[in-house]
Order: sequence, then structure tokens, then C-alpha cells
Amino acid sequence: MSNGRTLILCVDRDDDIGYKGKIASPVIGREACLAAANTLGLVDPEDSDVNAIFHSVKVYDDLSARGDDVVIAILSGNHMNMIDGDRKIAADLGDIVRRTEVTSCILVTDGVEDEFVLPIIQSAVPVSGIQRVIVKQMPNLEGTYYIIKKLLDDPKISRQVLVPIGLAMLLYAIAYLLGYPEGAIIIVVGVIGIYLLFKGFGVDEYFNYFYLALLQSFRGGRFTFVAYISAILLVIVGIVMGLTSILQWYSSEGGVFFYLLSFGYGSIAWFAIAGVIASIGKIVDVYLNEPGVLGRVVVLPFFIIAIGAIAYGASVYTLSTSGSIDFPVSADDGIRLIVYTTVGGLLCAFVGVYLQRLIYRLTGHSFALPAREKM
Repeated sequence: MSNGRTLILCVDRDDDIGYKGKIASPVIGREACLAAANTLGLVDPEDSDVNAIFHSVKVYDDLSARGDDVVIAILSGNHMNMIDGDRKIAADLGDIVRRTEVTSCILVTDGVEDEFVLPIIQSAVPVSGIQRVIVKQMPNLEGTYYIIKKLLDDPKISRQVLVPIGLAMLLYAIAYLLGYPEGAIIIVVGVIGIYLLFKGFGVDEYFNYFYLALLQSFRGGRFTFVAYISAILLVIVGIVMGLTSILQWYSSEGGVFFYLLSFGYGSIAWFAIAGVIASIGKIVDVYLNEPGVLGRVVVLPFFIIAIGAIAYGASVYTLSTSGSIDFPVSADDGIRLIVYTTVGGLLCAFVGVYLQRLIYRLTGHSFALPAREKM
């Protein structure tokens, strides 16, 4: 009785075969997989994916010698973006299943990271086995140092480890030279804390999407490219002004919340201007290319202004009522300012929502989200 056709699948989630070996995925067939392993092995003989591919070929040969109907393939993701890479793996796997008509799969990986795609594979074809390839070696101090060195040479890892450490050290040196050693420690701890929060909550993925959108707008010759570049420069200015504000209004009696408010006092206006410029660029491109969805983005600058105004008023009010610093705004003026900015922000948000509804009414589009976006 036939067991159907089995797919021997080697998954390279971080796309070493494409990033290092310039091999397009998917790779299907024994000879093509051997050629991919040889190419990657010549480029980087120490890459564990080389061993995983050779092991896949070995499993393929063993099952073929037994008379099983088998197919071998290599799938790779994206070296710099795991989410996009997983989507690519899912799409390529679906295409392979349709073309080869396999009924089961044996997954071959070189580590735990590749097994994150196991649910994706199981959604397309039943997985009847998993083979993990572990390279045998003698662990020693020199080998450990060499492994760490190789990891840091990988741009994907070095950007996540070396960049925040280098930035923290640079900020500490600058603050120390300016005569604020206490503020230097605060800045370094703050930068490291923000980085850990960004990584923990996955905010770095949004920055990656922003980079891809920026690249796409540049290639498409869109106005958003100029707007985004301008916004990035203003955000950098805002960060510098916020850090300067912390140093200027530093107080040993203040807590972390006080430092955040000091940072906001110097940076919120710049962040708001950057957000307005970026959203205006988006509105211009949508108006020129997709006027039907103009109502979705026209509200963005109004909301950004509203949030920025309220946050600025709150920071000024809190700093003005603090007795630990000689703030230039009095407590009475701080109270009036937070009232004005709150009322103004709410009115600005209301104008944005009203304008959005007006555009939907004029264009004949419903205010509700399309059915496919409702979950």
C-alpha cells in the first residue's frame, strides 16, 4: 500500500542561501539542492545550513533506496525581516505542495529558530517527522571566542547588539564632556531601557516596516519620500532637544516620570511637526494615487497635533508645579496652558473626524471599514 508522496523539506528561515550564496528560493530537486549546498559551502563553509541541506539529501537518498516516493526542496525566508520571511515560506510551500502533490513532509532544520515555522508548514501539509542537524565539535575557550566573533560579524546580529552599546557609550561621553556626569548615567540607562522595551514589545518591527515604506516611496518617486526624510531629521532634532532638556532641568529629587516629562518638554513639538509633515506627505500621495481612500489618512495630522498639544501642556504643567527646579513657567500659567492645550487638542481632533466624515460623504464611500478588515 502506497504511503503517498513525501516532501523532504529543509528550511533556512534567515535566508543564508540567498543572503550569502545568492541562491533563489525555493530550490527543488536533489541536484539543485546539492548545488545550493556546494555554493553556500564555498561561500561560508562554517554555516550550519550547509550541513542541514546535506542531511536533507541523505534522508532523500535513504527513503528513495527504500522505494518511497519522495521530493526534496529548500525554502528560505528573509535575512533581515522574519515576518516577511515567514510569509514568503508559507507562499512558496503552498506552491510546492500544489505542484508536487505531496501528502506528507519531513522537516529538516539546523536549530530551534527554523522550527518556529512548523505551524506554517503544518497548515499546508502534514508533518510526519522532524530532523534536527547538530554539528559535532569540541567546545573550548578559543572556539567560544571564535563563535562570538562570527556572530558579531553577522550584520543582523551586530545591528542589534553593537549599535545600542555604541550609542550609549557615545551619549555618555558627550554628556560627561558637557559637565553632567549624573545626567550621563541617566541618559545611558534610559537609552538601554528604551532599546530593551522596543525589542520586548516588537516596536523595532514597525521601524523596519517604516524603512521598507521609505524605500518603496523612493523607488516609486513619491512625495512621501521627501516628507519621511524631513520627518526623520526633525525626530533626530527632537531627540537632541529632549536630551538637552533633561540636562537643563535635571533634579536629584525627580524620578523617572519627571525625566520623561523633561524630555517631552523639549521634544514633543519637534515630534509633532515631524508627524504632521509625514502625514501630509502620505495624504498627498493618497490623493494623487488612491483618492478613494483619502478619508482614512486625512485625519492623521489632526490627531497628531491634538496628542502633541495635550502632551506638551501636561509636561509644562507638571514641571511648573514642581518645586525642585526653577522652571520659567509659573504654576498659574501652567494650569492655564494645560486647559488651553487640552481644549484645543480636543477641538482639533473633532475637526479631523468631521473632515473625514465629510470626505467619505463626498466620495460616496462608507465610513465603516471594508468587510475584509473586520475581525
